[in-house]
This record gives sequence, C-alpha cells and structure tokens, in this order.
Amino acid sequence: MTLGTPPPKQLPSDRLGGLRFAVKAIEQTSKRQTEFARSMLPHPLSYQELAHDPEYMLYNSRLTPSAFVDVSDDEMYWKVRREVILRHTGELPIEIVGPDAERLLNRVFARDVSKVKVGRCSYQFACYHDGGLINDGVLLRLSEDRFWMAQADGDLLNWYRAHAVNDDVGPMDVDVFDPGVWVSQVQGPRSVEVLEAVIDGPMPEPFRYFDLAEVSIAGQPVVIGRSGFTNELGWEFYLTPDIDRAAVGDHILSIGEAFGMIITSSGVFRARRIEAGLLNAGSDFDATTTPFAAGLGGFVDFDKGDFIGRAALVDADRSCRTWGLRTNSGVADLGDTLSVDRRPVGRVCSSGWSPYQQCGVAIVRMEDMTFGPGAAVNVVCADGDIRAGELCTLPMFDAERLIPRGKLVDIPDIPEIR
Repeated sequence: MTLGTPPPKQLPSDRLGGLRFAVKAIEQTSKRQTEFARSMLPHPLSYQELAHDPEYMLYNSRLTPSAFVDVSDDEMYWKVRREVILRHTGELPIEIVGPDAERLLNRVFARDVSKVKVGRCSYQFACYHDGGLINDGVLLRLSEDRFWMAQADGDLLNWYRAHAVNDDVGPMDVDVFDPGVWVSQVQGPRSVEVLEAVIDGPMPEPFRYFDLAEVSIAGQPVVIGRSGFTNELGWEFYLTPDIDRAAVGDHILSIGEAFGMIITSSGVFRARRIEAGLLNAGSDFDATTTPFAAGLGGFVDFDKGDFIGRAALVDADRSCRTWGLRTNSGVADLGDTLSVDRRPVGRVCSSGWSPYQQCGVAIVRMEDMTFGPGAAVNVVCADGDIRAGELCTLPMFDAERLIPRGKLVDIPDIPEIR
C-alpha cells in the first residue's frame, strides 16, 4: 500500500505576493446572527485578549490569537521561561463515553489506552490504514468509560464515528460528540504557584505530570491537567459550558498578575515548542508521515492487539527522519529549503528564532535517512540568504523533560544582545 499522496506543491501567486491573512475582531453593527459564525468560534475568554489588538487564526474552526500588536514573540518566550503565561487555545476536546469507549479508542489509537488509569492523561495519535498520521492530542480519562481527547487542528470526530461500529467482538456501545469544552493553559516556572493561589481548597494530591483532577476555582468546578505545549512546568484548565467561565478566567488572570503573568498569543509557543520537539499536526507531520518517520515510533504499541494502521506499520521503515535544526544568524524558510552540494535533502516543517540559544531553530524532515544529528546542511533562510545549519536531536535541551515534570528548575538569564 502506498503511504498517502502528497499534496501538489503550491506555486506562489504574484497577486498575493507580500500579503498575509488574519482574522480581526470588529464591532458588530447588527444584531442579526450569521449561520457561518460557527466556523470561527471565539474562545469564551477571548475578551481578555482584545486590549492587545490581536490577530486571530483558525484552529479546529475556533479562533486562537496568532499575534499581539504590543507584545513580541521574544517577550512571550522569556515570560514562559522565567515566570508564567496564560494562553487560550483552539484545542478541541471530543468526548468518547460508554461501555465500549476504551475499545473504540484502542481501535483508533496506536498506543494502548487500557494502560491509562482514571485520573491520568496520555499522549495519543491516530493513523490511517496505510500508517500515515491523522492527528494527535492529549487523552484524559475522566472515569472508566468516559474520555476527552483534546486534539490538535484537524478532524478526528468523524473518524471516531466511522469506526464506532461492529468489530470482531461485536457491536459497540459508545457515544462520540463535541461537549463544548474550551482549553486554556497556564505555563512557566511559577505556574504551580498560581494554581495554589487560585483554587478554592487544597492542592490536589497527587498532581504529577500528566495527572488530571477536578478542583474549584472561583466557586466553579474545573477539570485541570498537568500538561501543556511548552515543555515548561504548567497546567491546563478545561471550561465546560455549564459553569461561569468568565469568573474562572478573570480570577486566574487577576491572581496571576501578582506572579508576573501575562496573556499571550501562539507566538509564545513557536520557538519553545520547536526546541522541545513538540510536533505540530499538519506541518511537522501529515498523512504521508508514519509515526516512525516523525520520531514517534516509541509510542506505537504492537503488543496491544489490532488497531487501524497496524498492518502497514509492522512492515514500515522504522527510521526516524525528523530532527531539529540550528541555523546561525537566520531563521530557516519553510519548505524544501535544505540542501547539500546543491542537492535537496530535506524539508523545514516549522521554524523560529530562539532568544535563548540566539540562533534559528527548526523541526525538519529529511528525505535521506542517512542525514541525522551532527549533519551539516545549507539552509535557505526567510531573508533569502543561504546559511549553514546543523541537524540536532530533539528536544534541543532538557532531553529527559525534567522541567515539565517539576524535577528541574532551570530559569535562564536573558543574554546580552551584541
């Protein structure tokens, strides 16, 4: 079976040259609602961002801020590395509930869901039958037969429903739906201090990395999880439609300001998640990428039994083709911009500037598996210049992820810019 079909390359249009597209909040002049608004849903706490004149992008048909006019990406980066930030995401939790919920999820995901205990989270991803990746996210086990899958940008809801049918065991008794839950993140070395200050009672015990708990914040029941998308110490909170979400958000932001908290856009994650090797669905992997090529082979559990894509993955190339890249004095341009001796050798999937490492950082996927950490490549940068780059392992530092586990406090100094 051929692994996916890569999309045709998009040729630049001269008529679009120099333009970029974003969503802006504007004052509504009419009370008339539009049926198309459901494709651009704002986070219930988006009003907290408006003072920064945000630009929004679409993520799971939800609006999430891509930039603030008055806060730079570098400022956000240092806040999450040294203090604490609040970020409202476009992650989409889908609820899977019923006696056969675990059975369905074990059919869809490559990792063994039966090992996820109640009160725990787990990184999961789904594959097509040919082994290509569909999407990933964080799975929360709320009870024995109830889960939320907080997914990255893309469609898994219809994939679950399509496979919630008979299998070798028989019919499935399971419901799959969008529960209308929204996700926000508190990240940074002071994030747990903020949590201790905002909850109405004592800290949940235990509350380890990838634990989840229900707490009271501003008198409202809120599910929280010890995870995030920064590889820093942090937690996420899940806002259900039956609570006073504004009370929760305003309380967290108000209390958090005493700890140096600022609200941020997706710019806070750009360089930090690249340094951490946290992959972005749709750019760092797609339907043409196997878990092995994406560096996720360690999460494939062949021993759990059959799952969608298993047969293809058994025979797949097990080589990792996804690495980090450091580029001096420039940021790598996206696309097929890596070469050796003028021969194309790989693709830049995500890139940014690291204020900490003082160099360009990127996640790349190599066409030739012989290119790995330590390999030198030529890189076309965003300014058009070609610079030297070197492949490296991911994460670029904190390889054992001790920082998000709360086992290492590493607050870097801001380097002097020469």
